[in-house]
Amino acid sequence: MTPESSLREADLQTLATPSALPAVLPGATFVDPASADAVRIHLDNVVPALESLRSQSGRLAAWGVELAQRLLRGQRLLAAGNGGSAAEAQHLTAELVGRFDGERVPFSAISLHAESSAVTAIANDYGYDDVFARQVRAHGRSGDVLILLSTSGKSPNLLRAAEVASRLNVTTWALTGAGPNPLADACDEAVMIDALNANAQEGHLIALHAICRAFDLEVARHSSTDVVGLQNLALQKGGGRA
Repeated sequence: MTPESSLREADLQTLATPSALPAVLPGATFVDPASADAVRIHLDNVVPALESLRSQSGRLAAWGVELAQRLLRGQRLLAAGNGGSAAEAQHLTAELVGRFDGERVPFSAISLHAESSAVTAIANDYGYDDVFARQVRAHGRSGDVLILLSTSGKSPNLLRAAEVASRLNVTTWALTGAGPNPLADACDEAVMIDALNANAQEGHLIALHAICRAFDLEVARHSSTDVVGLQNLALQKGGGRA
């Protein structure tokens, strides 16, 4: 038996010991009152995040409409974040390349952090602060949109990406936690969620889905023929890029 196997077996034996397990309270679905209180407090803290978003619903709707209009003309969405925010950004691009609710054509959207070889090469050669900025230089074109997600609003690699985007006439939007913060100041527009970081990050997913609602509604205003015609026109003019 390897040392690792012995450790795993010892851990399982410890967990199997009755004294190591908290007792389940009669009639309850949780094992520990303190844990249940922590969960309730976390869920209660979702409410301020939702209310903060509700007060900015007009901006979210405007983003969805503008994003649809730009992508229908053949522009592109770039998105980036770190950690959990990277997952949220990638969720958005998946909704656009795939679909949100109803059937529609796919749209160009790239999560910069998901380009693993590019990220590691750039980080190795130039430093992690440049992993997004260099990709924005490579992919960004005038009229594109760059959306940056950060609960702190202080990530240096996102700030550098916003700086490069501004020089390329790429519109920048920030989804952050409580403001003011540097990323919100560096971007053209921002939605700042006044909540704890974890709840703000949960609010980011709600915000992205809200944007998708407005996006799909705007796309639906165009007939399928109009959409295909606009995208073909963009390709003829060089707006579509392989």
